[in-house]
Amino acid sequence: MGLPLLFWFLVWELTARWVGKELILPAPEAVARSLATLAGTGDFWRAAAATLLRILAGFGVGAVLGTALGAATAASRWCDRLFSPALRAVRTVPVVSFILLLYFSLPTARVPVAVAALMALPVVWRSARQGIAAADPLLLELAGAYRFGRAKTLRLVYLPAAAPALTAGWETALGLAWKSGVAAEVLCQPRWAAGTGLQSAKAYLDTAGVVAWTVVIVLMSLAVEGVLKWALHRWRRGYER
Repeated sequence: MGLPLLFWFLVWELTARWVGKELILPAPEAVARSLATLAGTGDFWRAAAATLLRILAGFGVGAVLGTALGAATAASRWCDRLFSPALRAVRTVPVVSFILLLYFSLPTARVPVAVAALMALPVVWRSARQGIAAADPLLLELAGAYRFGRAKTLRLVYLPAAAPALTAGWETALGLAWKSGVAAEVLCQPRWAAGTGLQSAKAYLDTAGVVAWTVVIVLMSLAVEGVLKWALHRWRRGYER
């Protein structure tokens, strides 16, 4: 990990020197100075924390609803006919359309939460639906023969079958929630938000500031993704034992 990172920092440094214009491509040291300046202010930490909470809230809502709807549409043909067309439509609508529509009906601070939830919802729904539908019919027949209740069948048959698809869906949904949530912040500009910091830096032609805020967003995303992967790995291992 160290050598590839060093290589790309060197490429960045040499390219910035070749371009010779900080407005087009700031050097790593210019971005580091901007990061240090940002980190020395309370507003920066408040904005970063607000963005983190919004994205996590939106992802959580989308993941819970998507899992529930995935289970419902896999178990009931009527539910599948009712909800599947709408969820497929949500998946195909451009994220900017949702941002603009929600901007007129929600407070600016809640638009990123709603957008992140909407982007995560169809991804988790599809993975949950496919995973639950993949349950082994022989195991279901065996569960019926031993008169397992619904809760026990869910725990011992459906969840182990759905775990691989669910974990992949949740990880993909988290990435989409981050991208769409920050995009909503850039357009709606809540008072405290990393996306607002990005937009402000762009308005002042502060390219180093734009890159610095981007680095912050990427690092937060990687940290949350790492925690999610660790938790999902432990959850899957519990079914594989």
